[in-house]
Amino acid sequence: MMIKFLTLFLLVTQFSNAAQAVTKKIRLKDIVTVKGVRDNPIVGYGLVVGLNGTGDGGGEITNTSLQRMFQKLGLNPRSELSSKNVAAVIVSAKLPPFARVGQKLDISVSSIGDASSLAGGTLLVTPLKGGDGNVYAVASGSISIGGLKSGSKFATAGRISDGGTVERELEVNFDKKTALRLSLNNPDFTTAARVERTVNQELGGRYAIAKDATTVDLIIPAQYKRKVVQLMAIIENFAVHTDQVAKIVINERTGTIVAGGDITLKPVAISHGDLTIEIKDENGQGKEVSTQYLDQKTTLNDLVKSLNALGAKPEDLISIFQTLKKNGALIGELEFL
Repeated sequence: MMIKFLTLFLLVTQFSNAAQAVTKKIRLKDIVTVKGVRDNPIVGYGLVVGLNGTGDGGGEITNTSLQRMFQKLGLNPRSELSSKNVAAVIVSAKLPPFARVGQKLDISVSSIGDASSLAGGTLLVTPLKGGDGNVYAVASGSISIGGLKSGSKFATAGRISDGGTVERELEVNFDKKTALRLSLNNPDFTTAARVERTVNQELGGRYAIAKDATTVDLIIPAQYKRKVVQLMAIIENFAVHTDQVAKIVINERTGTIVAGGDITLKPVAISHGDLTIEIKDENGQGKEVSTQYLDQKTTLNDLVKSLNALGAKPEDLISIFQTLKKNGALIGELEFL
């Protein structure tokens, strides 16, 4: 087999402050969350009726639920109930922050019995509880399975758009807070320090303190007491340069490879199967290079493009990245999912 050979002349690039200055700033609202401002999962157990012979067809849970439902309606069936038109389901939703009574919620419905399809079914009124055991919403309505035909292996789960109604509110008293805690979605010391600096500069005082790589505590300025919403509307639009860990994330099951941050390479020669690659500096030097050059960095982008051009498969890239990391030629982290 003829060995493909490619010599890559990768220009050595030092990331300067000027280069960082042109990177796009990101609003705080896109990179942080506020403590106490989050969704809360709620869940319940219910029955889906009106199925065309695709339900559970009985079972202790379904039969017991049917009997209790009829008793609540004033009926008292004496014989065991069994129907293929009924299915037992788990109903779930997310209670958004600051949800108010009467607000509508999207509902997810999933079969827990041996029903083959929920297509065409209707969810009976189902209370949804939070982790504290209190009922926060009720759900009901016609189930949609996303246009999938009955009998599909995914037809045992569906959704009800606006199928839930909030019945109980979570007391937050956001406007009475005297301090807020901002949490970075992607923890990073550099980004946390930049958030602190930006907020303090914009507010004209030392109100923000970075506690760690995730947490930035904010004291509410006196002029914004009982005006915390207005303050957050201002702060969340502050923009900062975010930093990113040099990391390659690999999903071996799907063959997906995602590289982020300033992944860099040192000069190295690679031989993998019928692929032979030599990375040289701009002076044509390959493995035999000076110590001074080894301290410099060159980007990974051209290497990946060239490997793809040669027809390298995802498994080839994964093996090459692992070996480069072991050799010390790849400057960055490898994470496997």
